[in-house]
Amino acid sequence: MIAFNYEIDFQLESEDKTANWIQNCIEKEGFELGEINYIFCDDDYLHNINVEFLQHDTLTDIISFDYTLGKLVGGDIFISVDRVKENAKEFNTSFENELHRVIIHGILHYMKYKDKTEEEKQVMREKENTCLNILNKN
Repeated sequence: MIAFNYEIDFQLESEDKTANWIQNCIEKEGFELGEINYIFCDDDYLHNINVEFLQHDTLTDIISFDYTLGKLVGGDIFISVDRVKENAKEFNTSFENELHRVIIHGILHYMKYKDKTEEEKQVMREKENTCLNILNKN
């Protein structure tokens, strides 16, 4: 089950389409959908979580808490809509594209993809692009 929660005045255009896409990406990787909660918020909200739970005094676009058990993918994913907007401008892409990239990025972490090294970042980006292509075909 995928739930979308909003701590700000923001709403996904199509929750059902987004949820189906996420589930499709999970299943294509050989995993199973568990319980995933997305919380869309602003910079201040996510900054407070970053400081309180991770002891990082920085802004970020996403923080995910992973509850995946084996192949059952689950967790809480907090996304700063403010950061996504800024990143879209910086990376010269649409807000929607950047938002979907961030949405699936958290899920890929749950499926054990990492992004600390350059090689890991490259694999992560390829997986993000594969999932974005699935979304764009629908």
